Order: sequence, then C-alpha cells, then structure tokens
Amino acid sequence: MNPKPSSPSFNAGDGAVFTHEGTHELDAAIMDGATLRAGAVACVSRVRRPLRAARAVMERSEHVLLVAAGAEAFAQACGLELVDPVFFSTDARRTQLQHALSADKSMMDHDGAALVFRASSTLAAPLLESSKLGTVGAVALDRHGNLAAATSTGGMTNKRCGRVGDSPLIGAGTYADNRTAAISCTGTGEVFIRGVVAYDICARMAYGGQTLEVAAHEVVMKTLAALGGRGGLIAVDAQGHLSFPFNTEGMYRGHARLGEAPQTAIFVEGHARIK
Repeated sequence: MNPKPSSPSFNAGDGAVFTHEGTHELDAAIMDGATLRAGAVACVSRVRRPLRAARAVMERSEHVLLVAAGAEAFAQACGLELVDPVFFSTDARRTQLQHALSADKSMMDHDGAALVFRASSTLAAPLLESSKLGTVGAVALDRHGNLAAATSTGGMTNKRCGRVGDSPLIGAGTYADNRTAAISCTGTGEVFIRGVVAYDICARMAYGGQTLEVAAHEVVMKTLAALGGRGGLIAVDAQGHLSFPFNTEGMYRGHARLGEAPQTAIFVEGHARIK
C-alpha cells in the first residue's frame, strides 16, 4: 500500500508541481526563534515529508541546508520515509506543466531561445484551480514566548531542474527570532531572495522600531512590489500580533488562538470562522 496525505491541493508533498523535465524537486525549511537554529532541504524528490527532513537537519546535524541526493541520504539515515518520486505526481499538476510548456513554445525570442521561466505566483489567481499553487507555511508563538516558522513547497511549475527558491533559504522565505517575529513567505521566489524579505521585516523591527504590521506591509507592498515581486507572507510577533500582507488578489490563510475558534480567509476583507 502506498498511503498518501489526505489532500493534494497544495504545492508541497503529494501534489507538488513539476519541473521543466517532468520531475519533482521539493524544498523546505524550519527555524527556532529561541535559539536561531535552522534546518532546510532543497531539491529532494524522494523524501515524503520534506519538513521532517529539514527539522532533522536542524536537530541532528551541524549544518543548516542540505540538498538533493545528500539531503535524501541524510533523511534516510535519520529513519525518515522515502518514496518513489511518482508519489508526488497528480494529473492536475501535470496539466499545469503541459500548459506552461505550451506557453514557453509560444514565447520564443528571435534567436529561438526560450524566454526566462516566469514565476507562477502561489497567490496570483486564487479563484482559478489551474493557477492555484499553494506553498504551505506555518508560524507559531507558544505560551513560553518562543517563536517558530516553517515553509514547504514544490517550487514553481516548469522551473529548471536544480532551481532553489526562497522557501529553504533562511532569511529569504523563512525566518524566526524571539526578539521580533516568525515569518513564512510565498510568491515569486527569486524576488523574495533578492529582497531577503523574511529577515528584512525582522531587521526593521529590531533596528528601526517598526511594528510587525508596518514592517511587513512596507516590505510586501513597497520593496517587493518595486522589484516586480508578487506574493505575501504570514507572520506573528513576540507579543502575538498577526500580519498577513499580500499584493495579489488573495492569499489562503488561517489562524488559531487558544480558546478561540480558528479563522480562515482568502481575500482582503477579513476572516471567516471555520464551521
């Protein structure tokens, strides 16, 4: 039997997008805000739960980032489950790849060289199933005041093999520091890397005295947008304040507090209680 997670709707694990070559390369990262320890894996194609591998890197090695075959060998040595890469494949994602390949063929330059792969923003068209990708991120604040962040993704449809986005890069797509905030990002990965988005927000808080909401809003709506980046993030600060800025039509998100009903939202208008 080959058990699968209950939902392939998100671009992480089962349901991850395809590379240009029709393969899967998954990335994940986790960070502990109390110690600033972090772990990440990138370009793995056989690790069933990449975030567990990222956590193993953080807790069981002297490294922060392991990639490809080396990351898979480490995961296996730690007793984590490996699967055949076909495990991650779905018909919906294969259709997305076929559409992307067709689009590439129609956008050849005069020399016959393919144009640069365009990022399919996780959040670009939340109402269109064919466009929705769904990087998975989580941030948390516990009762002791400790922050943590984690992000898992399959990257972008039609990406070149070996491409690494922002999710497994500490400071770009994932960051946590008890002094400031925990942040997980999603969107145009290359731009989040160039802007070191997750760390930039924490730095604005630490050195500039900005609140989480102000810092996150300025980075997403101004810095990121100025570079042509689309996307958003989820964040919680050391006092439990939340921020969910995004510069796209919508962003799938939710939050829960002890003693309160969980809430979810897609668009700007706010949250709806989970029934």
